[in-house]
Amino acid sequence: MSLASRTRLAALLAALTVGAAGITTWAYGYGTAPQPAAATKATSRPSVTQGTVLQVVAHPDDDLFFMNPDLSRSISTGVKVTTVYLTAGESDGRNEAHSPHLQDPTRPADHASYAEARQNGIRAAYAEMATGRRTSAWQRTSIPTTGGGSAEVDVLLARPEVNLVWMQMREARSISGDNPDSLRGLWDGKVPALGSQLASGSPVRTPFTYTRDQAVQAIANVFALYRPTTIRTQDPTPGRTQPAGAFLDHQDHMYGARFVQAATERYAATAGRPHFSVQNYVSYPNSSLPPTLDAKAAEEKLGYLKTYAWSDHQDWCGSPAGCGDRKTATRPTGAGWNQTIRYSRGESTTWMTQGPPGRLYAFAALDGQMAYWTRPAPDADWQGPRFLPPTAPGTTIDAGASTTRLPDGRIAVLATRTTLATTAQDYRRESVYALQNAPGADFGPWHSLGTPDTGDLSATSATGAPTAAADATGRITVYIRDSRRTLHARTQSAPGADFGPWQTLGGTALQGDPVTATDSAGRRHLYAATDRTVLAWTQPAPGAPLTGPFPTGLPATTGVLSATGQDDGVRLSFRTPGTGTVTTTQATITPGAPAPLLSPPATAGGEGGYGAVATTSHLLAGRAATGTAAVTLPGQNPAWYESQMLYTGAPATVTAPDGTGLAAALGLDADLHTTTTPTPTPTPTPPPGPGPGPAVPAPSTPWHRAVPPTALAQAARPH
Repeated sequence: MSLASRTRLAALLAALTVGAAGITTWAYGYGTAPQPAAATKATSRPSVTQGTVLQVVAHPDDDLFFMNPDLSRSISTGVKVTTVYLTAGESDGRNEAHSPHLQDPTRPADHASYAEARQNGIRAAYAEMATGRRTSAWQRTSIPTTGGGSAEVDVLLARPEVNLVWMQMREARSISGDNPDSLRGLWDGKVPALGSQLASGSPVRTPFTYTRDQAVQAIANVFALYRPTTIRTQDPTPGRTQPAGAFLDHQDHMYGARFVQAATERYAATAGRPHFSVQNYVSYPNSSLPPTLDAKAAEEKLGYLKTYAWSDHQDWCGSPAGCGDRKTATRPTGAGWNQTIRYSRGESTTWMTQGPPGRLYAFAALDGQMAYWTRPAPDADWQGPRFLPPTAPGTTIDAGASTTRLPDGRIAVLATRTTLATTAQDYRRESVYALQNAPGADFGPWHSLGTPDTGDLSATSATGAPTAAADATGRITVYIRDSRRTLHARTQSAPGADFGPWQTLGGTALQGDPVTATDSAGRRHLYAATDRTVLAWTQPAPGAPLTGPFPTGLPATTGVLSATGQDDGVRLSFRTPGTGTVTTTQATITPGAPAPLLSPPATAGGEGGYGAVATTSHLLAGRAATGTAAVTLPGQNPAWYESQMLYTGAPATVTAPDGTGLAAALGLDADLHTTTTPTPTPTPTPPPGPGPGPAVPAPSTPWHRAVPPTALAQAARPH
């Protein structure tokens, strides 16, 4: 549907909904939209983007800098999109641009006015993303929250499925300074309550305060109003500079995300809500990392930032406070942030795996717990989601999952778990795993692997996600990047026995999570990206200790790797910075050589994208530049076949014994979606001379829901 047609449809919806009384009739929450008709396996419709998306950020502009283009892509599909701003973003109260090329007049500080200017800029950027016009009108109202507080809710009249919620708590007014009157001070118990900072012009007129519990409940109430299936937020544990220095991110980003964690845990305990997933985004640390977006996506993102920043300085809005954030006009690219989007969790591509012959499992964190789907046989229907045993109260399973298969067919699933705690010093993250009781059976309880971090756990639990491998005897080794960006491992002393202590494997400046695969000779490879290259650890012989790290000579990547055993080596896949094109190389171990030998990197062809790429023998799956799920088979033309579905996290792939490939992704609707591919055949060679070449069949079936809606309604919930 064209933008104009979509806008006309949205205007009609607005006319039908805005006139009714009360917030619940025009804020799109409460799930009043018609539900898709049930579909059987034989009539499954191709997947499109569905669900309800809710972003929660600390400040106005965090969404534009760190969650775009995911944000604009979601708005373009017409799904319900809401962004919640925890603080007013009042900073020092000066809406002024000062740089060698911009010099605004200096005026007295006015925190309420600057907060309003930032609101105006956000409304303009969202209106432009949704309608193409920054002047598109909004309806603004005040709603009660909890403890006597209120929030402002804005609804875009031409696209009423686009909402903004302003919580208007006071911001820290410092990136890392220890200011008690802040989200950090409230979380850490340094103040009993945090006051509001109301924007001038806001329909919220009465100042208020929140205790820590009230702030958590207020956010949870917003979740209950909008019933999201995807929650996007910032990184609660970005880490510190070493040793034990300043936070690597703005303290409001970090502590705001912790309040979101606590609110999701509370919201998950309510009845009658849909399943939801959580996606965390990297913020300031992007400054020192390679760009992930291609030039076109970066330029589009910059355009929305310039609208927010009021770069043209034209008085189009008529507000005395200003029509945008002039501080951002000084440098709308940020620290190169318009060229980048990164996820801080959920980048593993090993969350789908085979169990006993013919049986598949897929895992995802839903509702703060670990869910899984199963396909008992190649010709059987997928079932689920079911849930692993719940974690303890006050804890949540973080986004992402990885798996390893034991020789007897049992599966171990690994994740990180956050303990929210009631005191600041008890907040922490740890690695956990659960193991099947028998092949094809239910899963046992969660077991803690602890963390290799030994410092200030409440502030430096910036560990990566665990990955694991099992040897021929069934003994499991777990690998993880610690908060100091080095590699650690923990190994069972014997199959089924306790794990030994964490061991340091070295490496420096590691980014993302390590990946591991085994070659046809049974030798284990492990790779981890840095900001400049990729490091390798390998076994010289099956069962031998890993040696390394070895330099690979590979160029910089966007930080997310995937690995799969192929022939006599391991195929490593990654994206090229600045273009997002997928690049692969084959790593082999030569007897007597100290490091693996890598083939010259080769691109998969086609346009780039961003995020993780899942690989298995002949199949690659990833996020296209448009944000949709896409697959490719090497040797096919065109290179990538895109779906019409946005998704969250990373895709996963497996190859069946008959050579059939299967790719899976978690949609924004919190449902599992899959596609299958046949055994690959080369692209027919076009005949010489003019005229069309031979038809090339699509390399996969259309993406579709793995479990039809009728079966989803009967899925088991956490027990």
